Amino acid sequence: MKTFWGILLFLLGWQLLAMKLNAPLVLPTPYATLFSLLEAFSNFETFYALWSTVWKGLMVLGLVIAVGVPIGFVMGLSDTVYGLMRPVIMVVQAVPVISWLVLVIFLWGIGWKGPVLISLLSLLPMVIFTTVSGVRNLDKTLVEMVTVYKVPKGKVFKEVYLGSIVPFVSAAVEVSVGDVWKVILVSEYLCGSSGIGVLISWARQYVDVPRVYALTIIAVALGIASERLVKKFLGRITKRWVTSS
Repeated sequence: MKTFWGILLFLLGWQLLAMKLNAPLVLPTPYATLFSLLEAFSNFETFYALWSTVWKGLMVLGLVIAVGVPIGFVMGLSDTVYGLMRPVIMVVQAVPVISWLVLVIFLWGIGWKGPVLISLLSLLPMVIFTTVSGVRNLDKTLVEMVTVYKVPKGKVFKEVYLGSIVPFVSAAVEVSVGDVWKVILVSEYLCGSSGIGVLISWARQYVDVPRVYALTIIAVALGIASERLVKKFLGRITKRWVTSS
């Protein structure tokens, strides 16, 4: 019920501000945006673009976890590897998106590869350094104890090392889910051939401001829904992990 009243209050404030500004090219009314939203959902093109954005986002998340967690794990275990890899990752983190954009356009032109690579490089450093923090926060006393008692290496790896990084990796994934759609949409807007970001670019070219707002609402809904689903899923995984351990 509180959510309903919160949304109603937001819409009321939006309507009043739109009436005050009286500038549809800056802030259209909620009615105009809702009409454009319903129109978008009546078009197959919107669903195709949504699917294009979703599969690229899922691919990026999968690659970020598959690449970032192992690299972060090794860096956390070895000071030598950490010293060698840290400058490279810091450079990747510091390079602006516009530079990656120029590179991918030179390499592949307009298409799906550019948004995927740009999003991957934008999110990867955060996952790596978060995993490193998880490994380095490992209780050294616990490691010494399992070494003394000669606990099997497989059990040590699962319950000690993986157990220490699971909360950090879960946090990194939750943050990545919140950010991946923003990065994907910006990348699609700049160098994509399909997706919600491309539709926003077309709407801008046609000066269709209500459509821009409607597509933005779709993107926001996608972000909120995916973040809640992932949080719920990770909560169950973490709970099962703790129970089985």
